Amino acid sequence: FMAKTNQEVTIEEFLSFFPTVELPVTLTDDLHLVFSQRNEPFPQAILEQYLWPLENEVVDDMTEFVPCFQLPNTYNFHAFVYWKAELLNYKYVLVSISEKGEVIDKDVVAGTTSDGDSLTTAVTTIEEDFEILVLSGHSEEEKPAEFMGSKSKATRLELLPEGQIVSLDA
Repeated sequence: FMAKTNQEVTIEEFLSFFPTVELPVTLTDDLHLVFSQRNEPFPQAILEQYLWPLENEVVDDMTEFVPCFQLPNTYNFHAFVYWKAELLNYKYVLVSISEKGEVIDKDVVAGTTSDGDSLTTAVTTIEEDFEILVLSGHSEEEKPAEFMGSKSKATRLELLPEGQIVSLDA
């Protein structure tokens, strides 16, 4: 558990950590390395004020957050992606917030998770029209090179003009 800082960070200061990207963008396993080299790391005050409240569980000091990017042309809301690393879990999280900073929606859109026996990897492409294609698959921990096609699936999401993230697969 970390002591809280008492610095207020404006929404503009927070969003300045997320450069705007050109779409389409594809989120892969190792893309976070590029973001961690190019983008400034989050200061403690931002973690406390903006990122920790987004997480549903307690964040320990081994958890790492990397700012990735924000989506262009979202008009009356902001949408950004950050990478979160914890033990055996690496996630790209898409978040949409209002102009005032209130959370509209949040979803894990890519990443790698392990349950000790198998590895699940999801690679995602966010298109110009804010359609989000998620391809996920499993491999056994002992044979990571043997990707199990029978357990792979494609999911389509969309970021709506109001900021909600919805599934297009009914």
